Amino acid sequence: MLKISEQVNIPSNEISIKAIRSSGAGGQNVNKVSTAIHLRFDILASSLPDFYKGKLLKLNDSRISSNGVISIKAQQFRTQYQNKEDALMRLKNLIKSVSISKKKRFVTKPSKKAKKRRLDNKTKRSQLKASRRKVDHD
Repeated sequence: MLKISEQVNIPSNEISIKAIRSSGAGGQNVNKVSTAIHLRFDILASSLPDFYKGKLLKLNDSRISSNGVISIKAQQFRTQYQNKEDALMRLKNLIKSVSISKKKRFVTKPSKKAKKRRLDNKTKRSQLKASRRKVDHD
């Protein structure tokens, strides 16, 4: 069972974990031992609350297919156990990320004093640069 929060848990039978061979360098071991993990989680068929399902399906993430299946491939570590833990942690973090509501932003304006300070600095900078120019003796 994967614990997402105090109230939300995912039963192990809803998460499909398959061991596959890792790609990339690794010597002889990479060709004969299946250490990488391919994790699949069907959002629609899961027991997640509707709030999580809706937010996950709206997410623009390459790991989520159009039919609502999260697919995670973990092959960072050399052991199958570590890769399995990594894949489960990444799934947990993905699901937790949708539960955090973003802070509402509101438009602010610079104060009159800040505007005046900015314009004064521009004038000073302009005068300084003007004083560096060549003097034209006509």
